[in-house]
Amino acid sequence: MVQYIVRRFLNLIPVWVGVLVITFLIMHLTPGDPARMVAGADAAPETVLEIRAQLGLDQPLLVQFTRYVGNVLRGDFGRSYHTGEPVLSEISWRYRNTGLLSVVSLCVATLIGVTAGGLAARYPYSLLDNVSMVIALIGISTPVFWLGLILMYVFGVQLGWLPTGGSGTWLHLILPSVTLGLAMAGIIARMTRSSLLEVIYLDYIRTARAYGFADNVVVYKYALRNAILPVLTIVGLQLGYSLAGAVLTETVFAWPGLGRLIVNSIFNRDYPMIQAGLLWVSVTFTLVNFAVDILYSLADPRIRYD
Repeated sequence: MVQYIVRRFLNLIPVWVGVLVITFLIMHLTPGDPARMVAGADAAPETVLEIRAQLGLDQPLLVQFTRYVGNVLRGDFGRSYHTGEPVLSEISWRYRNTGLLSVVSLCVATLIGVTAGGLAARYPYSLLDNVSMVIALIGISTPVFWLGLILMYVFGVQLGWLPTGGSGTWLHLILPSVTLGLAMAGIIARMTRSSLLEVIYLDYIRTARAYGFADNVVVYKYALRNAILPVLTIVGLQLGYSLAGAVLTETVFAWPGLGRLIVNSIFNRDYPMIQAGLLWVSVTFTLVNFAVDILYSLADPRIRYD
């Protein structure tokens, strides 16, 4: 088991190196001058050149990349071109906010998705199955920002139960997490139903029912365990995507998260902030998939033996 974990972890290192290189090259080869953004549109050319020298942008690309990699290995992601503050301090609290939003949203999505998919598989091709899958399809197809605006209008404006934006208390987390969770629940529900239907008619399930076990025990204890691998894949991918793609939800609800910070940094040509943000997202995404691989081996020991 330890060898399996070490081998899977070592496979992540080339991915991180590739992300580091590609992110750096894309940022520095994209049209736009960060020094001009910092100096202002009306700044004199001499001022722009001076700022470029201060930021180290006048040096060869290889020298900039070598210095950047060395700083990253020491845990130094530089200072923001836009605010002048250390990048790490700005990203860390934004990352915590996005992580909290993503984890709570994933819990909501998993609870709703697995429950709905299990009920649909228990009564296949029934009215309950058809209605739940139609609702799941609507959830997958509904834009996140539109769903967020609707929930905000109903529960924040009309009913006044919840705040419509910002952060600070757990009440501020409810609407954005439910919005993001409902958007992810549909695909989890459909995958749960599909996986269970492949298992639920096998001989050992028929035997369990013949022994008189309740349907809930048969479906959620025996069938779901063998059908859980595809569901784990979807859950892991949804967590990774929510960390990177929660920017719409964060924008609608004014949630101070990492995705919103990266988008604002792109408009400001803030190279250190963009590179650090994308690197953190990539590392998190790969670590989530690494954790899913470990869960695979725990759910099905044949995987680690292979």
